[in-house]
Amino acid sequence: MLAGLLAGGGVMVLSGAGLSTESGIPDYRGPSGSLRRHTPMTYQTFVGAEAARRRYWARSHLGWRSMARAAPNAGHRAVAELERCGLLAGIVTQNVDGLHQEGGAREVIELHGGLRDVVCLDCREITSREELDARLRAANPGFDARAIAINPDGDVDLPEAAIDGFRVVGCRSCDGVLKPDVVFFGETVPPARVRDCYAMVERSRALLVLGSSLTVMSGRRFVLHAAKLDIPVAIVNQGPTRGDDHATLTVDAPLGTVLPAAARLAAAGSDRPAAGAVRPAAGR
Repeated sequence: MLAGLLAGGGVMVLSGAGLSTESGIPDYRGPSGSLRRHTPMTYQTFVGAEAARRRYWARSHLGWRSMARAAPNAGHRAVAELERCGLLAGIVTQNVDGLHQEGGAREVIELHGGLRDVVCLDCREITSREELDARLRAANPGFDARAIAINPDGDVDLPEAAIDGFRVVGCRSCDGVLKPDVVFFGETVPPARVRDCYAMVERSRALLVLGSSLTVMSGRRFVLHAAKLDIPVAIVNQGPTRGDDHATLTVDAPLGTVLPAAARLAAAGSDRPAAGAVRPAAGR
């Protein structure tokens, strides 16, 4: 069933943190969900307190090393293969890890931005995370903290004592406040980006959700929009999602197993179901 949906082409992919768990990056709410122990940084807290920024950058500086080492997994490569075969209308990801692109995908809308860039909140200059990493290393030569755990937003859990004395650097041009070019909790996704995503839904034949519980409206709104337009919705995720009531197909199985098999069958024009536990969608 999943391969048949893909084989028809015109599929929009909406991916979430569950797609990257097999690359060693935990999700928020799934089996490895970090929200059970981690409260993500909010935009209001970040801009409102220098101490909060120091805490964030100390944790994120260490977390970036792990994120930078993460490699695309079979799920990312399968999405890229579907794109190469001309079966996708586009890719929207809620992830900030850049693994879709590293896995070979070319046209990706990063709904929440990407960790590879840093923006100055004063002059809006964009610089690379690699450059900031070098500047933070130079400013903190004795920083040798070890992470307790990494989180999907790129920071890590650290003891408070490890954060004391960490030095934050400002914008290289104006000495303004630097922030990763991602949408923090409590921050608004740029309206133009949202419009582009809605337009992608409207030109799609089907919507495929990969690794997202759809708990927050940021991604779920596109499922609701597809359902309103009678566009079929398929969801591949480990565990239930808040979009299941609107799905014509749900697959509860690891993405790294299901998606490559479905992509191979789709590329061959087959409508045989991919491996994995398929369950009827609620209310269908």
